[in-house]
Amino acid sequence: MSRRSFTRTVIGALFGSAVACSLPLATASATDTINFGTQPATMPIYIAREMGLLDKIEKKHDVKIEFKVFSYGAPENQALAAGELQIASAGMGPAIVAAARLPAKLLAISILEQTAIIIPADSGIKSVAELKGKKIAFPGKGSQQYPLLVKALSDAGLSLDDVQLFKTKGSDVPTLLANKSVDAGITWDPHVSNALAAGTSKVLLKAEKILPIKAGHYIGNGVYAREDFIAARPELVQDLIGSIVEAIDFILANEEEAVKMWAKQIGFPEEVIRFALSEKISVYNRDVAPEASTIEAYTKFLKDADILKPDDNPKFDDSFAKKALASK
Repeated sequence: MSRRSFTRTVIGALFGSAVACSLPLATASATDTINFGTQPATMPIYIAREMGLLDKIEKKHDVKIEFKVFSYGAPENQALAAGELQIASAGMGPAIVAAARLPAKLLAISILEQTAIIIPADSGIKSVAELKGKKIAFPGKGSQQYPLLVKALSDAGLSLDDVQLFKTKGSDVPTLLANKSVDAGITWDPHVSNALAAGTSKVLLKAEKILPIKAGHYIGNGVYAREDFIAARPELVQDLIGSIVEAIDFILANEEEAVKMWAKQIGFPEEVIRFALSEKISVYNRDVAPEASTIEAYTKFLKDADILKPDDNPKFDDSFAKKALASK
């Protein structure tokens, strides 16, 4: 596949047929429903819900905040493009591409890490270089895991021609490894922690060893919103970002209680969530502001992978995060 064809494939996977220049207004007036795109991995906003923070925001702004849950970033971005979401939390890859190609801005970096290359628990493989000739499960070329895998292989002196790629759902990677259907897999949390908690897999390489960008970690998750929504409801946006910062502070200070809250919200066993935090598969840092240097580094990563074009420049606004940090 040529670079141009690959780029079209990736962008299509991220956005489907959505056209950024002909989007309906999605500002949400008073008493309207605010549709917030989430995934099981987006822990802070779920904790904010369990803490009652979103209830307070609803009363203050006379709105109803509803979670629209997605399994990965492509349909989430399609919903944002169609005006079906006002704000979303997703993997940093989809978040950055949305900020570059849709009328949306990145507002916060909510979770670090989240991705890892994992192998069967009894595997003798000790390095990425030893994956040569092996079968590797991955969640498709439209995922942020794909360029991370490509970079990990390249850093180990391997190319895609040296391995067998097997496309699958991120949630299916643990089962494939447990059944020895593949030799390795790359996926995100809570699927990584699900495999670790089951005792069927172990970590070969964390994302922080592939692309450390912020505080020595990979940036795993971002919060982004449509520009029309930001312009129409800046105080509401401020309170939503503030709730995420407050939730992260709670996670850092009350890990065990946060485990129970997250497990209740997404329906995962507590031991899985506990692994996510104790093994630092998902890492939390209250400094959620999307600094220019961090965004530039990640943008370069996506451009090098042909996911973004050379003239694509993601839009971001760190003012909401900075104000939230200053007030907490």
